[in-house]
Amino acid sequence: MKSEATSPLDHVIDVLQLSKPTIKHDHTYLTGESLYFPTGRVYGGQVIAQSVMAAAASVETNRLPNSIHGYFITAGDIHQDVHFDVERLRDGRSFSARRVNVTQDKGAILTAIASFQVQGQPGITFADAMPNNVPDPESLPSAKDLMAPYAQYSTFANYYVNQSPFDIRHVENTVMLGSDATATAHDTGHQMVWMRADGAVNAPQVVHRALLALGCDQIMMEPVVRRAGLSFMTKGMSYATIDHSMWWYENIDMSQWHLYVQDTPVAAHGRGLTHAKVFTTDGRLVAAMAQEAMVRVPEPETDKQ
Repeated sequence: MKSEATSPLDHVIDVLQLSKPTIKHDHTYLTGESLYFPTGRVYGGQVIAQSVMAAAASVETNRLPNSIHGYFITAGDIHQDVHFDVERLRDGRSFSARRVNVTQDKGAILTAIASFQVQGQPGITFADAMPNNVPDPESLPSAKDLMAPYAQYSTFANYYVNQSPFDIRHVENTVMLGSDATATAHDTGHQMVWMRADGAVNAPQVVHRALLALGCDQIMMEPVVRRAGLSFMTKGMSYATIDHSMWWYENIDMSQWHLYVQDTPVAAHGRGLTHAKVFTTDGRLVAAMAQEAMVRVPEPETDKQ
């Protein structure tokens, strides 16, 4: 458990350091601790990040994660440890592929495929440009500041103020506290968010990449909520990640600010799709991700005849 002297960031980094691996044939077995999250369910970003670390424990250190694709099976229990079964699928000259099955006592909670690549390989190079005239992150209010007035009334607000390991700053008004009438009127879920670790991260590159996986899950669902004219204060709304994919193209320094440029192209049948591009402050596109989530709201009541 996190001690009073341990910061939320230090605790998260500790949780990413899984147990000593046990190897049997083509499988590597590890166990990890669960982080607290206000829903009482295991936070999806935690499991994706730990899966990156679990898979990394079975590959050579000169191969870093270049992608992961995860499918969430069922909600996990934050009061239980999480177990990782990493299967070695292939080790080629440049790439390694791993399957990660994540379980708790009641069964599977996630299955993922992760790919690792030898660093420094030559090839074609191009990237989209970062949007122009984006406000500096230091000029924007943090989620901690916005949530502080509500911390004593809401477990979610308290989490963002006191337990989140990230400093999150929205360019547009956050949908954590209210809907975005302008976005709804223009039928868009576009948003931009600055994020960095709330403290210095002195850790290997694989930990930085895992932290990016963990952090992005806190905001990936927001474009769907924004475009639908909802907020996370909407009464009766329920939501859960269905699947999550991400790709790393450059080294990450989570101690530094990154800009997430996000949008949502479609929502139907209680599901919404979002995507994001991640830029450094000097405009380099270093990662991308996509996520589909279940988002449900109560049907409006109709007058009885």
